[in-house]
Amino acid sequence: TPIIFLTAETADHIDLAAMHAGALDYLVKGEITPRMVERSLRYALKLADTLEALRRLATRDELTGLLNRRELDRVLAEECERDLRFGHEFALIMLDIDHFKSINDRHGHPAGDAVLKEVASTIKRRIRKEDVLARFGGEEFAVLTPEIDLKGATAMAQKVRKVIEKHEFSFDGETIPVTISCGVATLGKKGDDAQALLSRADEKLYEAKEGGRNQVC
Repeated sequence: TPIIFLTAETADHIDLAAMHAGALDYLVKGEITPRMVERSLRYALKLADTLEALRRLATRDELTGLLNRRELDRVLAEECERDLRFGHEFALIMLDIDHFKSINDRHGHPAGDAVLKEVASTIKRRIRKEDVLARFGGEEFAVLTPEIDLKGATAMAQKVRKVIEKHEFSFDGETIPVTISCGVATLGKKGDDAQALLSRADEKLYEAKEGGRNQVC
């Protein structure tokens, strides 16, 4: 919500103080005119839109609209801290599109982009609202599942894998078979950090791919 700060103060430092308090603009009460209010409202709304656009650029993947790797790292660190302080259990699912390079090579990069977007939207429809879905990089995705143990997260990954396998992906009238491999992990010993969890989930994803793909480990 755009905020305009109203103040009776006229000191030189008041503009910085208003900005630090969260305002996008400020007005001195004794100097307010209708024209100044109109200008301030217009400025605050425009600046708010610009800041929101910048925030999306910084936290969202441009192609899929999902959270990006940087934002996932931030959320994951927060969740690890919550686990350390309160014992809230959670899991991390890493998902990778099988043989994605062959999709690009055979059908072209526009088809690959279309598959990425469709996989992203398909996963999003099959997870809970409180789960955090991000594009980890390339053809790899990550799902952070608060308040779910390893067994529950593994079942969720299996459900998503089966839906992707049965889903009919197509581009320019041509059907493209798509499957995914998944690695699931939870924090191990007390004090494990986000990097340890990412490494463990990545190891399980590697096991799934080495074991023949289209499976969950």
